[in-house]
Amino acid sequence: MEKGIESVYKHHHQNRPPEFAVFGDARGNFFSSQIGKGKKVLDLGCRDGTLAKYFLEGNRVWGIDIDNEALGRAAEKGITTRQVDLNGSWDILNGEKFDAVVAAEVLEHLYFPEIVLDKINDVLNSGGVLVGSIPNAFSLKNRIRLLLGKKRYTTLGDPTHINHFSFNDLNNALKKKFTEVKIKPLVRKPFGPIARLMPGLIAYDFIFSAKKI
Repeated sequence: MEKGIESVYKHHHQNRPPEFAVFGDARGNFFSSQIGKGKKVLDLGCRDGTLAKYFLEGNRVWGIDIDNEALGRAAEKGITTRQVDLNGSWDILNGEKFDAVVAAEVLEHLYFPEIVLDKINDVLNSGGVLVGSIPNAFSLKNRIRLLLGKKRYTTLGDPTHINHFSFNDLNNALKKKFTEVKIKPLVRKPFGPIARLMPGLIAYDFIFSAKKI
């Protein structure tokens, strides 16, 4: 019998097109630029390895996820996979250390993101980098829709989103655990210039990088 949390995410993943990733090129290229080559990389919530293809070449990539079927497809891409509930123990990694950790659309799915950030710190080598992305829960669009009593097309519309982050929430959480924190807005055209001035209101998503202290 499938475990409850695994069955939830299998259903969640089945409702998405194969190889689907919001802002896939923008996020994937950013992650690749921050990770570089010749690195050992841990991809959290890797699903089927859709984003890992951007940083797989020239690196050794491990992927962990709760969905064992998705992990099977990730393994076919050359990713070393382990089934892990990110909210629970990571002992299955057996003390492995990594040069980079990817947390793409992950933190909002966790009960206690700050505990997972501590775990990320634990598995990173000295000077290692964390890169990731997260939905902007408090964008102007989301605020207006929620004011009108509509949660569809907002971050509340996804039942697997447990936590909801603003720009300041993300910035503060990262700066407690990491250094050299950089956060950039992702937004659909033609709102790029406005998003750079008011990322907390306009950005659809945030991409970020930070280094282990």
